[in-house]
Amino acid sequence: MTQVDDLAARAVDLHQEILLSAESGDEGGLLPDLFTRWMISVLTDAGEVNDGEACYFQARGIEVSGYSLDQEASTLDLFLTRYTGAEPPATVPRADVEAGLKRLREFYNRARQGLHLTMEEASPAFDMALGISDNAASLLELRLFFLTDGLTTVDQIPTTMDGPLRVSSHVWDIRRIHRAMTSGMTREPISVDFVELCGEALPCVNAGSGDGDYSAYLAVIPGKVLADVYDRYGPRLLERNVRSFLQTKVKVNRAIRDTIRDEPSHFLAFNNGISITASSLRTTAIAGGGLGIASLSDMQIVNGGQTTASIHSASRRDQADLSTLAVAAKITVVRHEVLDALVPKIARSANSQNRVSEADFSANDPFHVEIERYSRTVWAPAADGTQRQTRWFYERARGQYQDELARQGTAALQKQFKVAHPPSQRFTKTDLAKFENSWACLPHTVSLGAEKNFREFSVKLAERARFQVTQGYFQQLIARAILFRQTDKIVQAQSLGGYRANIVAYSIAYLSRSTAQRVDLDRIWRQQGLSPDLARVMGQIATAVREVIVRPPRGGNVTEWCKRKECWEAVKALDIPAVAEIPASQLISLDARDRAIEGTIDAPDPAEQEMIERVATIPSETWLELSHWAKETNSLQGWQRSIAYSLGTIARKGRRPSRKQAIQAIKILNDAADLGFATDRPT
Repeated sequence: MTQVDDLAARAVDLHQEILLSAESGDEGGLLPDLFTRWMISVLTDAGEVNDGEACYFQARGIEVSGYSLDQEASTLDLFLTRYTGAEPPATVPRADVEAGLKRLREFYNRARQGLHLTMEEASPAFDMALGISDNAASLLELRLFFLTDGLTTVDQIPTTMDGPLRVSSHVWDIRRIHRAMTSGMTREPISVDFVELCGEALPCVNAGSGDGDYSAYLAVIPGKVLADVYDRYGPRLLERNVRSFLQTKVKVNRAIRDTIRDEPSHFLAFNNGISITASSLRTTAIAGGGLGIASLSDMQIVNGGQTTASIHSASRRDQADLSTLAVAAKITVVRHEVLDALVPKIARSANSQNRVSEADFSANDPFHVEIERYSRTVWAPAADGTQRQTRWFYERARGQYQDELARQGTAALQKQFKVAHPPSQRFTKTDLAKFENSWACLPHTVSLGAEKNFREFSVKLAERARFQVTQGYFQQLIARAILFRQTDKIVQAQSLGGYRANIVAYSIAYLSRSTAQRVDLDRIWRQQGLSPDLARVMGQIATAVREVIVRPPRGGNVTEWCKRKECWEAVKALDIPAVAEIPASQLISLDARDRAIEGTIDAPDPAEQEMIERVATIPSETWLELSHWAKETNSLQGWQRSIAYSLGTIARKGRRPSRKQAIQAIKILNDAADLGFATDRPT
């Protein structure tokens, strides 16, 4: 097959993917908007961007399709989409690309100067412009992305400097998309030429090899070189790293930053260094004898991501002098055919200082494999009075649905497949994380964005490593999916303006909390939908929730407000009478609720169960007295006093605390005892 044929086939697959998203109806929007969302997801998977939001805005001389604002990295990404829908791919003239990038840059200029003051506040575009205006002074990098399903002739556009702001342009057409996704790859390999960067090869020591599938080298990398590499490639360098950069609020990062700024010459002595993997390495003899690394192919930093990002941040943000700073590096060169199998093991083993996220390696996690297995074998009950049963199709890896559809061969068989597996019942890993974290009362986490929310879910999943997926769990997961998607349609029908995704997540979290998770999910599974009563209640919850989230304190940014726990506290404080109108027939008992929780990720392990039993023996009077004492003496934190009062109410009703409540209860009792409250400590 020729490259032209490959690109034509890729265009067909891409357009089918966009049409499937439109057909499923859960995303909403026009085809160009769906393409923008899809491309942001692809770029996030590829490590090119750190998530993002599709958000179209156009005015005279300006246009933008989406954005991503990383305040910690002082980086703004702006996206502009040109979706043609043409097969074979149409050519997009260079003049159109340059004009589009110019309109993007002008949007940034106008937003920096206060464009939001002329915009409708109840719109995500307002948040986009406001966010740019608020952060323009601290931005160090502006990246303009031109996204198209067509073919361009633009190869490279020079990077420019606008004062301290580095402005770069990136064109992603069907050719580059195809290259990124060929053979299941979701990234373009990073090749680093140290001779070009340093003026000479990097001195190293050959540390040997193991069983022929890898070789290892030890080196010391100048801090400026490491910062320059990160400046050029950014988070893509850390794609195989199992830890996200934890920002400077984490103790270890502050220590790294202080050493960089105050004692750069001691960095090599104080820091453990970084671990790098590559698929190939080119060495050369260096002056004075010895071996040097001339270049690395497919370079990835699998340990030391926060070290690298901290050095880059200190260099760009604090203008730290890196001339005397050096970093120890272990470089493992892994044969390409075992790269994907061996590197994750190296990364896991190398990371131990802080909480480890398994998000980058979770596609093959047993949890996701089992969800996929049930999604291929479990038939959902027939709905709407029909006799036709369907399945919910879980995409453990990108494009599985489209691949399976293509394998059906004939149009008739493809139609049968879509009847049995409706596009509206396709869901991905990031969808699953939204369903679960919304129900788990973490709407502020869901509001972080699809990828960050998925990473947080993966952390929780890794912490509950003993969890076993059952058919009962799968069915309740689908019930939560139905609740999420039908609430999304309810909110969409209400025409509440922007922030639909936030309203949905917060509305489900409010329902979950206000009913103590007693909504009958089995009933939703059996009916494959919400009852009219529950749908009406969700509509009223959504209306009330919106009034809270679109009015952040001091007129701040709505999108950022939704990411904060304080927003969830404000929503929790709502008193929405409609919840009391849910018929008793659609709620389950507390005992049934507890049994249902036993089959979820939040189920307690034996040690936690023992903790629950101990806390359950504490009388309600103790908790209420503790809450009153803490308020009178201004002891403990406000949320601890609130939990103590809630535990008293729970005990008075003869109910048992949840796993999370029991964990907090032990901490509250111990903290209170340390501060002088007389009680026995259940240690």
